[in-house]
Amino acid sequence: MDPLLQPFQIKHLTLRNRIISTAHAPSYQEGGHPRERYRLYHEEKAKGGIGLTIIGGSTNIAPDSPSVFGQLYAGDDSIIPWFRELTDGVRSHGAAVMCQITHMGRRTAWDDGHWLPVAGPSGVRERAHRSFPKVMEPEDITRIIADFSDAAKRCQDGGFDGIELLSHSHLLGQFLSPLVNNRDDDYGGSLDNRMRLTLQVIEAVRDAVGSDFILGMRVTGDELAKGGLEAEECVEIAQKIEATGAVDFLNVLAGAPYDDLGLAGWVAPMGMPAAPHLTIAGRIRSVVDLPIFHAGGVADIATARHAVANGLVDLIGMTRAHLADPYLAQKLSRGDEERIRPCVGLGYCVDRVNQGKAAVCGHNAATGREAKMPHIIQKAPEARKVVIVGGGPGGLEAARICAERGHNVVLFEASDRLGGQINLAAKGMTRRQIWGTADWLINEVTYLGVVQRLNYYAEPDDITAENPDVVIIATGGWPEALDVPGNHLTTSSWDVLSGESRLNGDILLFDEVGEQSALVCADVMARANCSVVLVTPDRMVAHELGPTNSAVVLRDLAKQGVAFECFFDLVSVEMDGNRKHVTLRHVLTGETINRVVDHVVVEHGVTPMDELYHALKPGARNNGQLDYTAMIAGTIPFTNTNPAGSYDLARLGDAVSSRNIHAAVYDALRICKDI
Repeated sequence: MDPLLQPFQIKHLTLRNRIISTAHAPSYQEGGHPRERYRLYHEEKAKGGIGLTIIGGSTNIAPDSPSVFGQLYAGDDSIIPWFRELTDGVRSHGAAVMCQITHMGRRTAWDDGHWLPVAGPSGVRERAHRSFPKVMEPEDITRIIADFSDAAKRCQDGGFDGIELLSHSHLLGQFLSPLVNNRDDDYGGSLDNRMRLTLQVIEAVRDAVGSDFILGMRVTGDELAKGGLEAEECVEIAQKIEATGAVDFLNVLAGAPYDDLGLAGWVAPMGMPAAPHLTIAGRIRSVVDLPIFHAGGVADIATARHAVANGLVDLIGMTRAHLADPYLAQKLSRGDEERIRPCVGLGYCVDRVNQGKAAVCGHNAATGREAKMPHIIQKAPEARKVVIVGGGPGGLEAARICAERGHNVVLFEASDRLGGQINLAAKGMTRRQIWGTADWLINEVTYLGVVQRLNYYAEPDDITAENPDVVIIATGGWPEALDVPGNHLTTSSWDVLSGESRLNGDILLFDEVGEQSALVCADVMARANCSVVLVTPDRMVAHELGPTNSAVVLRDLAKQGVAFECFFDLVSVEMDGNRKHVTLRHVLTGETINRVVDHVVVEHGVTPMDELYHALKPGARNNGQLDYTAMIAGTIPFTNTNPAGSYDLARLGDAVSSRNIHAAVYDALRICKDI
């Protein structure tokens, strides 16, 4: 039997397998409560066969621990009915469910919620959340201990199988860490003193919930930072926690997520090592008898299986992997491991939450939208003929969904390979894993029998000759030229990434988008020994990216000598001998400066390739229009406004406007799920 599919016992609770989703904050809360969206998101994982889902990442327990990325609030009784509805729903599908609670300490903001000062062991500011904490007084400590026990009781009353106290990087962990705690009273200095608050909270919570209720703690195995908690001290902390006899499991993490790069080391996007902290979890497991959980970049079944089979952990967190595919465990158990939609480390989920937005998976548009969008595509009442033009992520997802519906699908692609712009995006070293999104879709459409016509530039007659019932235009876009004098002297990022233009020397890369595209282009040119300066009119480089992705990719570019300049617009380019004379204007002052470089590369988004769409509109029953109200409601978006038409017509993704992978696959799901 697969080690991942073996049951596991924690106290009185039997889990059906070793695969868990660890606590995280998808920012689906409403009023601090886990209402329908939150509940359905966790229910889907339960339907998909997971053993345990831990909800409520960083559920706050006190008013001076306000939400900064969409957490729940268990500081009053109003949350209990919502807890009960969620726990009943998850448990009805065979999974266990627990809740994490915490006080964030300095790791939050003072200018939100009730505008109370953040609390901490010392007045040491955290760069990530930027607050200078109030040094906690004895009365604050007493109050917060009581807040922990009250919140724990609310979780118990809410029907959870157990709770997890969050120590790592939050208030309890801040008291433990020499990086943060410089107190000279009974709560600072020696390890026993720094542990005092942790042990008092454990004791108070156990008293509140009784001896039978499952209680665990998320702890640090090594801060991996100079002056921070080291492995030996973390082992001693784990042993002292076990010695209380009050804790039933430990969830071991590593790192110090006190700035953007530290967060990226903990919740790793592309460009970071996969599952780097398994041995740290294994070290704790070897010295305690408590069950050990671990979550830290474990995205694939092989790594998860290795972790369990080799005794590094007892239960393995595959949290972001479940955002990509909540049916991961079910597919594994029925022998469809190769059909699991992979988490490739896009980091779109984590970074959106840290930008104040709700989490969505970069290439699974149903995640977080379970009330209206299906993960499991149902068969249509009758098969129809669907023609799709364009083999990028949007077209491939449309083809997959239509084939799952049982339709006869023909996919036209003008180039000699599928994948669309992902072929270009995967050229950089840091972001090369992005190809996994296309790879899975290509495998799926092949498995489902989609007819693929590559190297075929489809004309209107080619489409109508198929006698289609539905036509989906997913032709994407083409690099948009920058409207400045001398734009013919510039090179598009696409030409660089495709290899059509091989550049050398001094490069000025002008980025007006602020997404990954220019950064991948800079990576490719820097690795070809070009001297690259990335110029943007924005107030920061990679303006659209969240903290983990931007930190990693900018770190890698900086290591390669790429320079960054903000607040400058590109005014003109002209020849200067065999080089280019570039004029830049400061967007705030209006002052101009001049540069002479060998090449100017421009990233300016794409213009939709929509000629085919416009040519097919007259023959479409819906004139190519989609009912936005229906799309938002999750119902059929096609209307019959042209009685002379013979097919429904839609376009999606960049064929509509320059956006991203998620927009394209979400378009495909909304348009195709009910065809």
